[in-house]
Amino acid sequence: MDNELVPQDESRNAAIIYVLYLAGFVLGVTPLIGLIMAYILHDEAEPWLQSHYRFQIRTWWIGLLFGLITFVLVFVLIGFLLIPVVAVWYIVRCVKGLNALSKREPIAAPTSWTFG
Repeated sequence: MDNELVPQDESRNAAIIYVLYLAGFVLGVTPLIGLIMAYILHDEAEPWLQSHYRFQIRTWWIGLLFGLITFVLVFVLIGFLLIPVVAVWYIVRCVKGLNALSKREPIAAPTSWTFG
C-alpha cells in the first residue's frame, strides 16, 4: 500500500508530545523527548499547529523554572506545598492543549504563563 494514499493527520505529532509530557510523571525522561520533537516540528507546521508547539515548548521551560523554584523552596518547607500546585498547572496545560488539538483549534495565547 502506498503511503501517499493514506493521509497523515498533521496534529498527531503534537498529540504525541502532550502525551509524552504527561507520561513524564511516570517515566521521567519523556518530556525532554517531547521538547526536542516540538523544536524540530515547529517551523514546518501549519500556523495553528505552530501555536501548539510554541505552547508545548513554553510549558516545558516554564515547568522547569517552576520545578527549580519549588526544589529550592523545599529546603524552607514551603516547596512541599508547591509541588502539587506545579503538577496541576502542568497537567492542566497539557489537557487544555489536547482539548484544543482535538478540536483542531490553535492555542489562544501560546506565550501565556498560565493556561493559554
